[in-house]
Amino acid sequence: MGEIFNGAGRAISTIMGLLMMAMGCVWILQGFNIAFLNSFMAGDLQWALWGALLALAGLIQAIWANTRATYYKRR
Repeated sequence: MGEIFNGAGRAISTIMGLLMMAMGCVWILQGFNIAFLNSFMAGDLQWALWGALLALAGLIQAIWANTRATYYKRR
């Protein structure tokens, strides 16, 4: 049962990290006024910084989810 929860946790955590990276990239593009220009974030460099931080946090989340040790013992 532990293997199932471990696999599901890793999958969910990886998906969350990937979504954070995607959202961060959208914020970066909006902040630099490149894409999605019909937003209040368009052209505001503060959002490019927040997007970079969010994308970095998502990358760390995805890496951590797939490299962490497992804490259950096989019987």
